Amino acid sequence: MRVKSPRRQRHNKVLARAKGYRMTKHKLYKVAHEAVRHAGQYAFAGRHLRRRDMRRTWITRLNAALRALGTTYSKFIPGLKKANITMNRKVLADLAVREPETFKQIVDSSKLKV
Repeated sequence: MRVKSPRRQRHNKVLARAKGYRMTKHKLYKVAHEAVRHAGQYAFAGRHLRRRDMRRTWITRLNAALRALGTTYSKFIPGLKKANITMNRKVLADLAVREPETFKQIVDSSKLKV
């Protein structure tokens, strides 16, 4: 029975991850290894950028909904903290879109504390 070498297995794993890359990046181990490493770094950074973008989107949605109710985001957040309401921006933005009545009650309670 033939024993596969660890080096060959490692090379095959890297080449499998580089599948679909252009030119020699999917054929040659050294080039593929570097491309896969960089791809991992870009993916890591991209995940953090996606979180940043989502937070910006939630804040924009909140501000639009709050302006319709006669206040702004910069006044709303300190009011929430003083009212001791601990809801994150994702949930608040979702409430503003899906349940405007509930969101209005939260806004009113934060307005009282400002």
